[in-house]
Amino acid sequence: MKFMIHTDGGARGNPGPAAVGVVIEICQLNQLPNPTNKKPVIIEFGKRIGETTNNVAEYTAVREALKEVKSQKIKGKSEDQKTKIEIHFCLDSMLVVNQLNGIFKVKDAKLRELLVQVKILESEIGGTITYQYVPREQNRRADYFVNHALDTLMSSSQSNSRV
Repeated sequence: MKFMIHTDGGARGNPGPAAVGVVIEICQLNQLPNPTNKKPVIIEFGKRIGETTNNVAEYTAVREALKEVKSQKIKGKSEDQKTKIEIHFCLDSMLVVNQLNGIFKVKDAKLRELLVQVKILESEIGGTITYQYVPREQNRRADYFVNHALDTLMSSSQSNSRV
């Protein structure tokens, strides 16, 4: 199975009310585009995560996406015990991408804790997992879910600024 995942996290106020957005496209490895192929399965969601910072929200989005992949892998095991997994993440946080790729050190204790959780999930899932920075414009759908989750939290009397 191949997963193309866009994640985003944001906090209004930094720290402030925070949410994550996840868009997961699932397709078969080496799937060629043709009329007989099924369209890829898409799982997408936004979720409020309480009061926190932008960076914690970005890491939390990755963790939530990996939890979803893990549940999809478990569902797929009954069909094929030897399912090969490839996961490609796209994030618009250069800091988080560089920390997940081991280029930058993680000094903040909360981020280090989330990094450990992500690495545990990676090992439980197996396969090949990559993280790539993309400009915000290429991450619009995940950003939409962050803002939608936050907008449903905010009352009409509060600011509706975007993250």
